[in-house]
Amino acid sequence: MSVISDSDSFPSPALSPAVPEHHSFHAFRAVPKTGVIYVTNEATKLGFASSDPDWCNLGQGQPETGDLPGAPARIHSVAIHADDQEYAPVAGLWELREAVASLYNDLYRKGRGSKYSAENVCVSGGGRAALTRAAASLGSINLGHFLPDYTAYEELLDIFKAFTSIPILLDSDTGYRFTSDDLKREILGRGLSALLLSNPCNPTGKLVSGEELERWVDVARDLDCTLLLDEFYSHYIYEAPHGGLPVESAARYVNDVDKDPIVLFDGFTKNWRYPGWRVTWAVAPKSVVERFASAGSFLDGGGSKPLQRAAVALFDEAYVVSETRAIQRAFRDKRDRMLSRLGRLGVRFDSIPEGTFYAWGNVANLPAPLNEGMGLFRAALEKKVITVPGEFFDVNPGKRRQGRVSRFRDHVRFSFGPSMETLERAMTRLEQLVSDPPRSPA
Repeated sequence: MSVISDSDSFPSPALSPAVPEHHSFHAFRAVPKTGVIYVTNEATKLGFASSDPDWCNLGQGQPETGDLPGAPARIHSVAIHADDQEYAPVAGLWELREAVASLYNDLYRKGRGSKYSAENVCVSGGGRAALTRAAASLGSINLGHFLPDYTAYEELLDIFKAFTSIPILLDSDTGYRFTSDDLKREILGRGLSALLLSNPCNPTGKLVSGEELERWVDVARDLDCTLLLDEFYSHYIYEAPHGGLPVESAARYVNDVDKDPIVLFDGFTKNWRYPGWRVTWAVAPKSVVERFASAGSFLDGGGSKPLQRAAVALFDEAYVVSETRAIQRAFRDKRDRMLSRLGRLGVRFDSIPEGTFYAWGNVANLPAPLNEGMGLFRAALEKKVITVPGEFFDVNPGKRRQGRVSRFRDHVRFSFGPSMETLERAMTRLEQLVSDPPRSPA
């Protein structure tokens, strides 16, 4: 029996209604969903629940949050002090800001004269909140962004009208490589004053590191182009770029923490494996942090005070090293297992993910209708497997780029964030699906 019919076939997300059209109010616009939220909602219609172990969520944007071999013990309770019932400062608890700055200095700035301080840190209640503060603080500039990249950038780059977003296409034929010379050419040719990107990249897993990342920082400094670097996966790196701890940050290559135009975003969501805490931060020159705090005062008001206080102890360098090494071992094994089994199915990878916990697969060689991201997604749901079609990462703010076909329609983002047991079960179901695919609609 076909699981896809004329009545339930689905057009490109860029062309489909963003919200169910139960009733339309003149005062409100249609607000699109990010890729992860969309696929989760579609799965929920078929009975998906995060507590149901029979579902395999290869669409999830969070890592497994339980125990890992060699990792520190997980936190299961948080003490709430009397004054924690009050608001936290918009820029975050001072002691947490100090802990963040100290960790960056320990990991990336040993031997450097210029050091980060608490005044270089702005704490937020989630990664999107941190990025929203940054977007609200930008002036009338050209802001570059890459294709493909993180789906939530799309609405973020559209809703604030002060700046103009400029897409930069990355080429799958070169494994999405983008050099410092490319960066210089784009800045000068497009008049960019800032560039937003995830590094390592969600969804491709491409990493800019070492001497190449240092050259990027040099170009940004020389041309006064601010790099807004989403480093939320900076501990999910599978070859240590410096022969030591497998982490990377542009903080390593900053000359002056208050003069270089480098802004970094990170948080507990991925690298500490506590997504539910919603504790994130931006590290930036002091003048930029002041602007972010001002934006936060009217956008979100600040994050959770009890969880910020509880987070301070988890910035101990020994804790971070232990957790990171455990992540690197466990997630590299999951990456290699997923790539091997998907590769045998005929999924092709433009590049091997150097970071993140995502595999960016080209499914064009699979039998129809599985040879397009949306077709695979719909069919896999019937097997209780969730994926994210690649077209969600074709970031298109305001839908300014015309055309009905996404450049990434034959790509899928597969997450190896879930446990190894879940991955193995999902791979078996996908193998069954490919061996007996649903009939394409006539």
